[in-house]
Amino acid sequence: MSIIKLTVNGKSVSADVEDRTLLVHLLRENLNLTGTHVGCDTSQCGACIVHIDGRAVKSCTTLVGQANGAHVTTIEGISRGDELHPMQAAFRDNHGLQCGYCTPGMIMSAIDIVTRHGSDLDEGTVRQELEGNICRCTGYHNILKSVLDAATRMKVAQAAE
Repeated sequence: MSIIKLTVNGKSVSADVEDRTLLVHLLRENLNLTGTHVGCDTSQCGACIVHIDGRAVKSCTTLVGQANGAHVTTIEGISRGDELHPMQAAFRDNHGLQCGYCTPGMIMSAIDIVTRHGSDLDEGTVRQELEGNICRCTGYHNILKSVLDAATRMKVAQAAE
């Protein structure tokens, strides 16, 4: 057992966990942050994506100890109160989801993509970057529209700050 300390969605967290505990299990079972999904347990689907120190990471293959001392952001931590993150709003407005199971991971991946590439994204880049996220419902068309729309929204939101 190890005591780990990290910041999750802006709040300090300390937990006594087994060394083999995966970050996704700490988030879901200990912190009740169930927006991060377990889809495949093999790091193939991307439903478990969170941000560690601002970078997208698959939490189903990340040991809690690897996140010790880090800042973790989950889907629950990206909105500001009742105001959706621009990526969430774009997914809603462009119908970028159907069943919703992959949506938290898609949104967290997409935020990372826009953060790294800026607002001048093209469809090919988004397709390539989302390769590690599987959606079984939408065929990706509206997901791509959502990410490209959100890239512009995020640029506008950043300029307003």
